[in-house]
Amino acid sequence: MRARKASRGGARAIPAFNAQAFLDSSGIAKTIVEYGRGETIFTQGDACEDVLYIQTGGVKLSVLSKTGREAVVAMLGPGDFFGEGCLAGQTVRMGSATAITPSAILLVGKDKMGRLLHRQHAMSDRFISHMLSRNIRIEEDLIDQLFNSCEKRLARTLLLLARYGEQDKPARVVPKVSQKTLAEMVGTTRSRVNFFLNKFKRLGFVEYNGEHPLTINSSLLSVVLHD
Repeated sequence: MRARKASRGGARAIPAFNAQAFLDSSGIAKTIVEYGRGETIFTQGDACEDVLYIQTGGVKLSVLSKTGREAVVAMLGPGDFFGEGCLAGQTVRMGSATAITPSAILLVGKDKMGRLLHRQHAMSDRFISHMLSRNIRIEEDLIDQLFNSCEKRLARTLLLLARYGEQDKPARVVPKVSQKTLAEMVGTTRSRVNFFLNKFKRLGFVEYNGEHPLTINSSLLSVVLHD
C-alpha cells in the first residue's frame, strides 16, 4: 500500500505499512521456515494456529472441492500476510498454501499476533488496511474470473505476478510458474495459456522462450485496458 502525499495544508504523509519492520520491532517470538518450489506450507483442514508472512518467494492459495477439483484463490508475494483467519476464530484452514518458488515464510502464533495488534494500535490500523487491500485484490480476481475473457484474465494474472501497481518499479520478471498453474488461476486449459503466451510474445508484450523466467513489458497493460 503506497503512502499518501501530504496535503497543501501541511498534513504529514502517512507512511506505508512496513510489515517486516513491524514484526522485527515487536519483540515477539517468530519462526522462519524455508520451503522449496512446490512444497506444501499448509493443507486444507489443517489446524489454524499461525499468521504467516512471506519474506521472500511466492505462495499459491487454493481450495479443493469434494470432487477433487482445485481452484486457485490467490498468488501472493514478498510482503504479503496469509493465514490470518485464525485471528477471527477460524480453527482449521479453509484452503491450502503452496510455495511456487523457493520461499522464506515467517510464522507468528495467533495469540502472540493478537496481543501485538492489541498493544500497538497505530500499527494494527496499518495491518488491517494492508489486509483489506489484499482482500480487495482477491475480490477483483473473482470478478475478473466471472466477467472477462481468458486472454484478459491471463494478462492481468501476469501483471499481478510481476507486482505491477504495487511498487514504484515492478519486478517485470514473473516467478517461475508452470502453464498448468497459470491455467488453474485463469480458469482455462494449459493449451489456451500456451496459445496466448505465444501471442503476447509475438506482439512484444512479454519475453518468453519456455526456459528462462517470463519477463513482462508494460505494453501488456493494453490487453487488460482494451474493451
